[in-house]
Formats: sequence, C-alpha cells, structure tokens
Amino acid sequence: MKLRALIARNCKIYFKDKGLFFSSLISPLILFFLFVAFLGDVYRDSLTTVFEGFELEKRVVEGFAGGWLMSSLLAVCAVSIAFTSNMVMVQDKVTDRLSDFNVSPVPRSTLALGYFLSTAIVTMLVCSVALVVGYVYLACAGWYLSIADVFLTIADTLLLVLFGTALSSIVCRFLKSQGGITAVEATVSAAYGFLCGAYMPIQSLAAPIANTLLFLPGTYGTALLHEHFMGGAIDMLGKTFSDQAAAECRKGFDCTLEFFGNTVSEWVCFLVIGIAVVLLTAAYVLLCMKPLKRKK
Repeated sequence: MKLRALIARNCKIYFKDKGLFFSSLISPLILFFLFVAFLGDVYRDSLTTVFEGFELEKRVVEGFAGGWLMSSLLAVCAVSIAFTSNMVMVQDKVTDRLSDFNVSPVPRSTLALGYFLSTAIVTMLVCSVALVVGYVYLACAGWYLSIADVFLTIADTLLLVLFGTALSSIVCRFLKSQGGITAVEATVSAAYGFLCGAYMPIQSLAAPIANTLLFLPGTYGTALLHEHFMGGAIDMLGKTFSDQAAAECRKGFDCTLEFFGNTVSEWVCFLVIGIAVVLLTAAYVLLCMKPLKRKK
C-alpha cells in the first residue's frame, strides 16, 4: 500500500509539471524527425554501398533504414528520458522532502523502490509513444517485422528503460539541484548515442574504441533493438542474395556483435543487460539505505 501510494504520488508530481512532461514527450518525436530528415539517406547509402552493383528493392532499403532509425532512437531515449523522469527525486532533495521521508515510518528501501518504479513507468510511457510512431512509420516505409519481432522490440525497450532507470537513479542520488540533473541529462543525450553504438555501427570505429564499447551493457541492448527492428529486412536481402551476405550485413550493422572475435549470441545480450539492471538496481537501493543529512 505504501509503495503504491509513493508511485502514484511521484507520477502525479511529474505529470503535473506540464512543461517537463511535454518536453520529455516531444524530445523523441523531434529526434525521430531529425533522424528521418538528415540521417535516413546516410543509412540508405550505407546499405546500397555494401551491395554495390546490385539493384535493391526500394521497400527493403526503406525498411532497413527505418529499422536502424527506430532502434537508434529508442536506444537513446530509453536512457536519456529516464534522467528527465528522475527529476522528481532531485526536486524532493531540493525542497528537503526526502529528508522528511527518511524519518517517517516508510522503509528507505520502499522509498527507493517508489522512485525507481515511478521513473520506469513514466519513461516507458514516453517510449511507448515513440514505439507507436515508429511502427506507423515502418508500416508506411517498409514493414518486415513479424509478430515475434514486435513483442521482442517491446521487451528490448522495457529492458533498456529499466537499465536507464537504474543508471539515472544512481547518478541522481548524488545530485542536489535541478540545474545538475539538467546538465547531466543534456550530457547523456549527446554522448550516450555514440557510446552504445546507436548513431554509427561499432564495426566502423577503430578497433580499440570498438573493443572498449563492448564492455558497456548499453551496447548489447542497442544490438538487440537493431536485430529485432532490422532483422526482417536483412532476411529479405538474404533471400535475394545469400545467407552469407545477410550474416555479413548483420555483423556490419551491429545486429550481431563480436567480442574479441567471438560471436555474441542473442541470449547473451539479454543476459548482459539483465545482469546490469539487477546490479545497478541493487547498488541504488543500498545507496538509499543511508539517510541524507537534513539541511540546517
């Protein structure tokens, strides 16, 4: 009962701030239109370059480019929006409400879980809007997703939302001002896409950088989105050319990752991001067990 009340209270505060809510809702839509307008041609050209000399069906190319756009967008938004959603916890510290909660009968673990779950719920709601927009775009441009792919893309998004929520909760635990969370959110939005392989394939980077990025959990979540959004279009290319061509395309566009020469299976990607969520969440709860000092 206490946990449900805390979740409802945090969500209500977030949605009550119309400026904060609409800015977080509009952000993925703005990114979507920027990707379509400026990066779509880059991904189309990348695919046609791989199959240079062959004529590719336009709808397959559009489905491939749209899949890359949507997977990149969701990979970034699932983490960056989580930082915006965690503004409620920072506001409670600024107003000293968190200190009041810490001396109340509510267990600190319940309080921490309330912030965590409310942030995850808000972030998933915003990402769900982006998912719906993406499905509509792919249906118009080139739909090659199976029913299983649709459910898997939702599962991938949820897993990355939990990862972003856990990561942002730890970072926000140490922030004490709204300016701090705004600066961190802007930094994450700008840098995370490069660190997780959302903006450009990891295989195209220098070997030392690519190998370093393979140690980051977010990379594996992005690879899952790439596979489930782009896999159908790549399979169509495999039917037109060969299975080997499809396999090389998956490898070149990060649908399949290689960890120091070893191919990373899909279930391993799920395992890596899942373990990261569990460890980060546990670390966050442990941090919240220590009460904050009250302001004088």
